Amino acid sequence: MKKKISEMESQFKQYRLTPQRRLVLEIFLENREKHLSAEEIYQLSRQKEEIGLATIYRTLDLLEELGLLSKINFGDGRSRYELIQDGLNDTHNHHHLICLNCGRIQEVEEDLLNKLEEIVERKHHFSIVNHNLQFYGYCNRCNNGRKDL
Repeated sequence: MKKKISEMESQFKQYRLTPQRRLVLEIFLENREKHLSAEEIYQLSRQKEEIGLATIYRTLDLLEELGLLSKINFGDGRSRYELIQDGLNDTHNHHHLICLNCGRIQEVEEDLLNKLEEIVERKHHFSIVNHNLQFYGYCNRCNNGRKDL
């Protein structure tokens, strides 16, 4: 885990990697598969050291600006963040499955829109940089308990 943070240090340029910023990065490294909100990071940080919620918000903005985090909105009124996994220059999103019952978020690693992007670019002479696709429904656990199927 320390090696990964040390690799990220070069992204800070004119910013210092303060203990609070390091703590937020450690939380993301420990929860790589999760999409964390500022409030969830605050709760997780309290188990280690006291850090203010305003500091967490500022840190999340900085980490997103530096290209270390991706900010995602799943329509639940809370911004969530995830660590950019595939290197520091990864700019293409993956897709998400969002359960309407329990709120579980599952990643779909396959980029399902490559072919569609090519068609749109060619037809509309538009250079696509990124896209965002979210599927809403019911996860396997919640599906098994639903009676309306």
